[in-house]
Amino acid sequence: MSLLELAMTLRESNRIMSLFAGIMSAARLRNAQRIGAFAISTCIAVCADGSALAQTSEDVPAFISNPSTWGWVRIRADGRNALYGDGWLDPPAGLRGPIRNHPDYPLQGNADRGLGRQVTPAIGDFTDPILKRWAAEQMRLSNEDVLSGKRGMPFLATSRCYPGSVPGQLLWTTEPFFFIPSPKTNGVYMLWERDSLTRRIYMTDQHSENVKPSWFGESIGRYEHGELVIDTIGLSTQMSFLDMYRTPHSEKLHVTERFKLTADGKFLEAVVKIEDEDAFYEPMYMTARWRKQEREWREFICAENNSDRFSHNLFPLPEAKTPDF
Repeated sequence: MSLLELAMTLRESNRIMSLFAGIMSAARLRNAQRIGAFAISTCIAVCADGSALAQTSEDVPAFISNPSTWGWVRIRADGRNALYGDGWLDPPAGLRGPIRNHPDYPLQGNADRGLGRQVTPAIGDFTDPILKRWAAEQMRLSNEDVLSGKRGMPFLATSRCYPGSVPGQLLWTTEPFFFIPSPKTNGVYMLWERDSLTRRIYMTDQHSENVKPSWFGESIGRYEHGELVIDTIGLSTQMSFLDMYRTPHSEKLHVTERFKLTADGKFLEAVVKIEDEDAFYEPMYMTARWRKQEREWREFICAENNSDRFSHNLFPLPEAKTPDF
């Protein structure tokens, strides 16, 4: 065999070995994903409430995500992926719904763009009679900042790398979120791909005696007739709003969320109840819906390449004043 023939033979052998290694690697990955998915589903069924005997498998909904393969992406009422401008869906009939846009300033979101039609800022209806006086005035001033040109764009928490609070974080549209069980802490994590924002739900029936206000507050949960019911208090008022219209709240905000799968198992729905006697004259209700999206977890760092390129006087990105270590 000539040197040239030997070289070509070795080259083909290496190519075959590389292909074989790739196939084996892919097989190992698929097996790992299957094992991971099985482990997650088993874990949630057995450990989500700390005791397999505490709740039956019928109580535990099967919407725990596998970050290796799929997550939940928010959708509109027509089933298409939600975009900027797609806010809360209407609640069940007979219940008071969320704040909407001011009638003098119709909102045109990304889905409404077209020839001669541009996206407009979210200007909330501060005249809604559900708002107490201070809350209405805060919304009016926020609107005025945008309408006067002081701010080129209104504040939208997750776009400016702030946590979206509760329930506002549920409105994020661009990247998926995941439900992850945490047997070690007897809870469930809600994990957003953007900045790995994490909300912890502790599967217990009582709140702490003294809850310090924070971005996501203190959430406790339980499984009830196939629903995950989450009760949240202790929400900070700093840069925290219920929606894209910057509807404010007080530290008395009490949020109850009910997550469940649709009958066909293809969609996730949440009905949210808002109670805040210092900000609203009555409770508000709103809903949101998600679909499964097959994709793996991807790291997303919000602060990277997120400067004010068009001089809109955007709200500055959050910065830590002291290091964490």
